[in-house]
Amino acid sequence: MHSFSVYRFSAILIATAVVAACGGGEQSNINPAMTSTTSAALPDPSTGVGVATAAPAATPAAPQPSWVDIAATKPASSAEAARFLTQASFGPTEASVAQLMAAPSYGAWFDQQRALPLTSRIARLSAKPWSATDNLNDFVTANFYQDAVDGNDQLRQRIHYALSNIFVISFNDAVVRTNTRESINYLDTLSANAFGNFRTLLEQVTRSPTMGSFLTYENNQKENPATGTHPDENYAREVMQLFTLGLTQLNQDGSARLDATGAPLPTYTQDDISGLAKVFTGLVRYRASRGGSVDAALQPMQWRSASHSTSEKRFLGTTIAATSTANPDADLKIALDTLFNHPNVGPFIARRLIQQFVTSNPGAAYIGRVAAAFNDNGNGQRGDLATVMKAVLFDPEARDLRRSAEPSFGKLRDPTLRVTALLRAFGASSASGTFPFTEFDESSQSDAIGMTPYHAPSVFNFWSPGYSPPGSPLAANGLVGPELQVANEVSVAGNLNYLRAMLFVGLPLNQTDIQLSLDSLLAKASDPGALADSMNSRLLYGQMSPVLRQAITSAVTTVALPAGAAATPAAMDAARRKRIRLAIYLTAASPEFIVQR
Repeated sequence: MHSFSVYRFSAILIATAVVAACGGGEQSNINPAMTSTTSAALPDPSTGVGVATAAPAATPAAPQPSWVDIAATKPASSAEAARFLTQASFGPTEASVAQLMAAPSYGAWFDQQRALPLTSRIARLSAKPWSATDNLNDFVTANFYQDAVDGNDQLRQRIHYALSNIFVISFNDAVVRTNTRESINYLDTLSANAFGNFRTLLEQVTRSPTMGSFLTYENNQKENPATGTHPDENYAREVMQLFTLGLTQLNQDGSARLDATGAPLPTYTQDDISGLAKVFTGLVRYRASRGGSVDAALQPMQWRSASHSTSEKRFLGTTIAATSTANPDADLKIALDTLFNHPNVGPFIARRLIQQFVTSNPGAAYIGRVAAAFNDNGNGQRGDLATVMKAVLFDPEARDLRRSAEPSFGKLRDPTLRVTALLRAFGASSASGTFPFTEFDESSQSDAIGMTPYHAPSVFNFWSPGYSPPGSPLAANGLVGPELQVANEVSVAGNLNYLRAMLFVGLPLNQTDIQLSLDSLLAKASDPGALADSMNSRLLYGQMSPVLRQAITSAVTTVALPAGAAATPAAMDAARRKRIRLAIYLTAASPEFIVQR
């Protein structure tokens, strides 16, 4: 395709995806499997948050089921199961749909996933002998795809991926890359805490030498008035802004708290940053000489008491009194408890997780219900991430199929999730068994699709949760589309080229180790309509529009099947596979696949 045509098509595709996210274009027919009578969520222009419209007075609304109620139900169809697995995994497969349908309930499936043993990247690394010439960073990318595409613990790995987009480190950073085993251990920390407590996760992230080096507070020195030295404030700022509180004080439904003039109230001040930064002074990497002969790369940071501030520390309404002797563990406990118990954390984390799994513009009531689960798991425990994730995935706003037809519902699949969904939907296998996306392929993939896991440009990740493309229909409607921040003419064209390479050559780029399995579709390739219906089932959980189905059917028909003497087994097989690849390509390039509803 001529480069001008590629870029023009890229621009059209971006615009179409944005319009689709806003509800433009023809909607597919939805068969509601739920009985909720919640009315449509429309954007509130003053806040950009969807708010529920009042139900007609003549039709009293039935009580809305809670997420606990929905957890006890089952998907009504395989299409509904596939839609759930699109949110809760790296993509549905025929096997995973059957497994969910066989489970007694959504909640039982969740508990089955939770009970699966932790996949340890460090253990996998240790099981393979690595020479001095090996690039261990190849291992990081290969392991991500191995777990995402081929792993059984899909829910844990999907939560891990979401957490990695919140508690961001980046292998673009030279120190992170150099200390690869430390950084791999950090990734294991996110997986290990996927169903744990947020307070534990927060402390382990804070004590991680990988985060310490990435946000520059490792070896942080206490203040010295004589020399004018001040503690590094980087982590103190980002742990509040990005990991716990956000910039604006929030009500429990995620809406901003306002002052008397109607302006949002800030969550913290520069004085809070300066006071909190003193807590993180004196943290240093573990050394065997300081603690024994254990594997130093896998240990949390230790304290160097002489570098820890003993002066008064004021932040977020909390005061730690000055002392003559450093007491860093006690100071850290007070600081992290203060952050953890701040009223912003529930709605802040609720919105971030909902955006990662379900929809970019959740309704206020949805945020409020998930925040309530964060505040109390039903047993008086705060921060139970397993309960929070149940609330995210089983909420009526997530499960009611009618929501998928609403203008403000849904999210753009980020480029990585598009790749994993396709690999899983069509039974991708790795000849080596390792899914060897290499460091070279990382660079090529990032250029091609706009991102590579664990390689964000900064701690702010690839996209901001509040991003809305300027001048777009989303912005005009007060809505956000975070993942659109990595969508541009280059990345969209790259996505198409990467998709073509996946279908017609194999992966990683310029290699053929990873191949899709198309054999199960060969029998349907003679019937273009049946082939389009298979795309609907595997990639669009039954929501393909008639327009897209007709487009796929028409395109597939143009690939003639050989007849007569030309219809050798080899020729027939080649033509059928070409039809299948074309059907996958057109489906995966469509806004109906790119926008997850």
